[in-house]
Amino acid sequence: MGRQVICPRCRKDGAFRVRPQSPRELIAALIWIVPYHCGHCCHRFLGRRLSIAGPPPPMERREHLRIPVRLCLSFSGGKVRGEGTVMDLSMGGCIIRSDTQVHVDDIFYLEIVVAEDEVPVEVAAMVRSVSARGIAFKFLRKAQENKRLLTFIQSHSGSTSSILSKAVEPTVIG
Repeated sequence: MGRQVICPRCRKDGAFRVRPQSPRELIAALIWIVPYHCGHCCHRFLGRRLSIAGPPPPMERREHLRIPVRLCLSFSGGKVRGEGTVMDLSMGGCIIRSDTQVHVDDIFYLEIVVAEDEVPVEVAAMVRSVSARGIAFKFLRKAQENKRLLTFIQSHSGSTSSILSKAVEPTVIG
């Protein structure tokens, strides 16, 4: 079983090691303190490196936990309007299926239907990539700023974590 780190803010497991981004994090890495990123609450924190033996764990490039979903959405920007299905959703963006032609770096206003009896969640997003898998959007503001989207993502994340420690320092599960 792989090692897991507990986030000191939300107390859920699944935080992953990320690359140092600041001079402070680079200096901390010299004394075996490395940056971690929580996929649940997006908290970035420093913690002890898990071990000095063996190769370091691979760096996770993805910042946010993806949640597979099937939600209807409509989008518009400039002269382009389209509809599609959200295939996966995270606090940083989403991937949709749509027949509408879009281009990388186009900016759109998305309306995502998270519940049939509610008004759609509105969010601005930029096209990151277009592939056979779908259109990848990056939200221009973090989902934490949209309370309804944040609530939806957190309620569907299906975390299997439990609170293992009340300590502020990350706990390692062997």
